Amino acid sequence: MDLHGWDVGRTDHAAMASFERFHTRDIEEARRWGTRVFCENQLRSLDARKPVDARMYYRKLKGIGIGRMSYGGEVTIDPGQLDTFYLVQMPLCGGERVESAGAVTMSSPNTGTVLNAHCPIRIRHGERTEKLIVRVDRDLLERQCSQHLGRTLQRHITFDTAMPLDTGGGIRWMRTIAWLLENLRDEDGPASPLLSAQIEQMLVTMLLVCQPNNYSGALHEDVRTVTPAFVRRAEHYIDEHAHEAITVCDIAEHVGVSSRSLYTGFRKYRNTSPMLYLKETRLNRVREQLLSTEPGRTTVTAVAYQWGFGHLGHFTTDYKRRFGESPSETLAR
Repeated sequence: MDLHGWDVGRTDHAAMASFERFHTRDIEEARRWGTRVFCENQLRSLDARKPVDARMYYRKLKGIGIGRMSYGGEVTIDPGQLDTFYLVQMPLCGGERVESAGAVTMSSPNTGTVLNAHCPIRIRHGERTEKLIVRVDRDLLERQCSQHLGRTLQRHITFDTAMPLDTGGGIRWMRTIAWLLENLRDEDGPASPLLSAQIEQMLVTMLLVCQPNNYSGALHEDVRTVTPAFVRRAEHYIDEHAHEAITVCDIAEHVGVSSRSLYTGFRKYRNTSPMLYLKETRLNRVREQLLSTEPGRTTVTAVAYQWGFGHLGHFTTDYKRRFGESPSETLAR
């Protein structure tokens, strides 16, 4: 693939040479490696007469990972839902048929794909197909998107599955990937934590900006002029007092508007209500605490009660709907 002078394929070979994870003709071994790097999956060859020739290069940098992989023959990959990460795939040769959320996308060297964390996925990987992959942790993506917007996310981030690589956004994305691969090739020894953090932030920002998603409009608008100041002050108040038993009246009084105006502002500019925003904020705080606490040092019940969730059944249902896993699974990670 050569985009405006960036030969991504040649650069990648040099950058990834020392990061081979596996090379096998055993399809079960390839499946196990896919489970280790990504998630549990079903892998099946579509031509039993031809052995697979599966190979993966992969390097992890904090909350992202970049790699190159192929299966040699034609296979189907069924990982169900990815849950904890998003995956960007960019074929260097060949192509894939990607089924996601009831729609089919055909990928090629001119069209990559973005696999959303919360949608069921099935991939038909074509013979002699080789692709670059970028894995982005779901928590990282949501946290950075929330920081860009200055508010808590109310919905999953959902990207368009098809990623045209010959458009302005696609070319910028591939230039970023080529730059990253070039730097990995020249790097001597482990990546510095500072550099890894900067790469992580840049790559996530480029993905949010270059690939259309359900937050694209909000990410591109000037929030300072579009959103009334009282809505932003209310969000800040909720963020600062989420651990307290605050009410709509408390929030409205603090920002100096009526409860009705507060509801109207949140509905118009945030597509939610103040109390739903409060619940989402508390769910995020619970998740942060569960992830940062060693198993055995606390319980899901204790953390849920601390953040104002009195009905554990409803809390567990809301948590799993929001994060794709139960709170006990988060605590055990």
